[in-house]
Amino acid sequence: MTTARVRGIYTTAVTQLLSEADFEVVQASDPIRERFDQSFDTVPADVSIETTRDRQGVEVSGDPDAVETAMAELEGLAIDTFRWDDDAARGAVFDAEVLEADGGSGAVVDLGDGRRGYLSYDDVDGYVEAGNRYRVQVTEPTPPWDDDRPLVRPTLEVQDGLCTLSRDRSGVSAAMRGERADELVGMTDFLSVEVPDGWGIRWQHAAADADLEAMGTALEDAANRARLLEDELTDASDEPGEPALLAAPQRTAWGWFGRQSRFALDGVRRRVETTMPGHHRTKAADRAASAAVDFAEAVCGPADDAADGDDFPFAAVTRQFGPTTGDRLEIGHGKPDGRLISLGRGEVTDWDPEGKLTLERSMRGGGSYDALGTPKDDGDVAVTKFREGRWWYPTTYKAADGTSKGTYVNVCTPVELFPDCVRYVDLYVDVIRQPDGTVEIVDADELEAAVADGLVSDELAAKAMDVAEAVERALS
Repeated sequence: MTTARVRGIYTTAVTQLLSEADFEVVQASDPIRERFDQSFDTVPADVSIETTRDRQGVEVSGDPDAVETAMAELEGLAIDTFRWDDDAARGAVFDAEVLEADGGSGAVVDLGDGRRGYLSYDDVDGYVEAGNRYRVQVTEPTPPWDDDRPLVRPTLEVQDGLCTLSRDRSGVSAAMRGERADELVGMTDFLSVEVPDGWGIRWQHAAADADLEAMGTALEDAANRARLLEDELTDASDEPGEPALLAAPQRTAWGWFGRQSRFALDGVRRRVETTMPGHHRTKAADRAASAAVDFAEAVCGPADDAADGDDFPFAAVTRQFGPTTGDRLEIGHGKPDGRLISLGRGEVTDWDPEGKLTLERSMRGGGSYDALGTPKDDGDVAVTKFREGRWWYPTTYKAADGTSKGTYVNVCTPVELFPDCVRYVDLYVDVIRQPDGTVEIVDADELEAAVADGLVSDELAAKAMDVAEAVERALS
């Protein structure tokens, strides 16, 4: 049975989803232990699933087969769930060369084949300058929609949630203090596990709940993985060479959840615990929302089993956390290949409790508007109307005197209006309306190419074309 460790705002739903798929969830947090009518062992995990820092999705890292099995369950959540594999996975080892070391707290390094990483100066002995080479390991991968580069360190380590073996340490230690830490260090002597030479042991917080047998299993697992990593690096020279991937003992995949995915997760969570409509949508919007959601669920009791996106309390959530009239809002234009492109920021000039708002952006002159062909001039204004949950949104470009320069309708996954950013994934195909009233669908060939490349599913592409054709009819 595949074992999985789950953390973050999607934990209850993902735990239920994986349990139904015959996974064994391990190293469960205290709230999960209280919430589920089942036992959770404190043993090593084959795969770790953690909410991303921006709460938009999850990182799935671990044994390659286990990652694939877990992602297969998550990908089936809803039509707007996306998955991308990472070519700089957690735990991967590279020879790297410093590209930029111009101050700040770290340097940009070349990992080979166009990959880049970030090396903190605090992790390196001595002065760092361009051209220096290091053998590094990915300690914190980053999702494709994030501007940050994966964090790398000049070290080798393996971890399974309970213990970490590291070439930077010696002896035995614990990532905690007090009597339990002393017990963990002392009990290590009773474990008949041979640790490879040169690797230090550090027990993690999760080990505080482990018995001697679980500790032995965890340490043996880590020791075996350390040997496998050493075997993969056998042919590598002692000194770092040209930037290149040397070993990838684990696999990392990223799951991005759209609005319908979040509501699907609500439905799964509702099978376990009281869950308000828009539970995950609200928690994804703002870290401060988590306590408010937990309070509302505690005092209101069970919600309707049939609750869906239409029941999301948009007015209450946005009045409390934003966005509302007067706020500045960025348009986060996601792409099916995982990139996130900012279309700029604007001011919310109108807000409606039914889930609608208007965003106005001042445009700079130069060039022309995509597909419309009309020129961009200083003083132009882009007026964009969003509605939470809608599969499209229109932007009308206006000259300084108020005359229209055309309307561009973007077809996308259901729009989410977060406090500081509008989020969706662009589906390539769009509809335009020229100043003379001519209406046409554009970029359908780009959607077809995305399907051929495996970036967009057939189901999602069919939905996008249905939406585009409906918008075309409405504008004609």
